[in-house]
Amino acid sequence: MKNRKEGVVTASKKSAAGVMLALWMGSGAAMGLAAQGSAILVKPERQATVQSKFYCNTKALTPEDRAQHKQLSEKLMAARKEVVETEKGYEFQFSPGDVTLAELAEWVGAESKCCPFFDFHIDLEREGKLLCLRLTGEEGIKAFIRAEFNVR
Repeated sequence: MKNRKEGVVTASKKSAAGVMLALWMGSGAAMGLAAQGSAILVKPERQATVQSKFYCNTKALTPEDRAQHKQLSEKLMAARKEVVETEKGYEFQFSPGDVTLAELAEWVGAESKCCPFFDFHIDLEREGKLLCLRLTGEEGIKAFIRAEFNVR
């Protein structure tokens, strides 16, 4: 048994990559491996308990993009005229005088990066007098939308 352990240690010294792979496989933890020159850099990721299949990837946007998205989100939340429950989600209705189609499209573009589980639908209705954003998704999405977008 002692010889086998020494053999593993000797083999491990010969191959840093083998050690990293063994540690990664043995620990069951997610580790990021990145090559830097001839060295291997190991960065363990933080593990978080996720109780929902719907969660936002906060690293999908730069800090500047996130700040702009937050500001636009606040504007949309304040400007919504009506919220209508649909079979698969919710529709947020806006007056085009309060929110532009371009602003809504910008919000969808950013939101889709951090929350790719949403299905987004933008409609311009009633001869351009009603702008609608419908959020849908997999089963359970309605509860997430209610919580995340303060729908009552």
